[in-house]
Amino acid sequence: MRISRVLIICTCFIVWFAASASAIPFEMADGRVVEGEIIQGKPEALQIRVGDGEYQKLPWDKLSQKTLRMLAEDSKLKLETFVEPYIEIPDDERIKKTEVEIKGVPRLDRPEKQSLIGALFGSSVGLFMLILIYAANIYAGYEVAAVRAFPPAMVCGLSAVAPIIAPVVFLCMPTRLESGKNLEEDGAQAHAPTPPAFNPMAADPTGESHAGAGGQPAAGGLHIAHSPAAGESSTHKTEIFKRGQYTFNRRFIETKFSGFFGVVRRSDTKDMVLWLKTVRGEFTAVRISRIATADMHIEARKGEATQEIAVPFGEIQEIHLKHQDA
Repeated sequence: MRISRVLIICTCFIVWFAASASAIPFEMADGRVVEGEIIQGKPEALQIRVGDGEYQKLPWDKLSQKTLRMLAEDSKLKLETFVEPYIEIPDDERIKKTEVEIKGVPRLDRPEKQSLIGALFGSSVGLFMLILIYAANIYAGYEVAAVRAFPPAMVCGLSAVAPIIAPVVFLCMPTRLESGKNLEEDGAQAHAPTPPAFNPMAADPTGESHAGAGGQPAAGGLHIAHSPAAGESSTHKTEIFKRGQYTFNRRFIETKFSGFFGVVRRSDTKDMVLWLKTVRGEFTAVRISRIATADMHIEARKGEATQEIAVPFGEIQEIHLKHQDA
């Protein structure tokens, strides 16, 4: 009888101890403490048993931070997913979590300091720029040769040997002209007046002069025949204008060749043409259609038709004003 009582007392003590051991104190945010056994965790609250047949739901946001951390640290309860959104992270821990760690990156080594020419030769881009400058220097020599009337092969060759210096030297030199003998001959042909035609008549042995048809008596028994009109002359006068002697620009063209701008030509320039010698070739202009500051447009004769061509003033070497049949 005594043994059965002892067993009952021991059993009750064990059950009480087990129940008291499984009960967990839950501290609330307002300071209250609720003890109970965890039954189930849900997203909205924690369900506990506080006594025999009594259950209570504890909302997560009503629990204190200490209790929330205790539940999150106990891995056996498996309540981390419900508890973590309600745990407040201190500023120190937040800074540590969001701190960005700056890691070093590999950087290219800077080239050593050197001269500009050495730097150009030391890279592919620099070599390409040097080749472009060298080619532009030779082309500049060709243009200078065309303007100053020097042999292009000579100027381009010297530009290749002495870049930049040779084109500058030839550009500073005066325009090359033909020899003085040729200039005198061309000037004499251009400006020589047409001599009047004389027709001496045979004098009478007695010294008396005879007036023939179309003649007038003159001293010494000679008769002077009338010179033919300008349009009836067998040779046509040609005026030559060369670079160096004249400056070819808009004012010169408009002043010297004003009769070539109209659609209907005047009588004095009706049968005249302009023969142009340029760097690109030779052109025979019958009319100047329009003119600008740097060039002019001419109607050049091409067979039976005409073609409008733009001629820059810098390319003109000579201009001949002559008759269309000359």
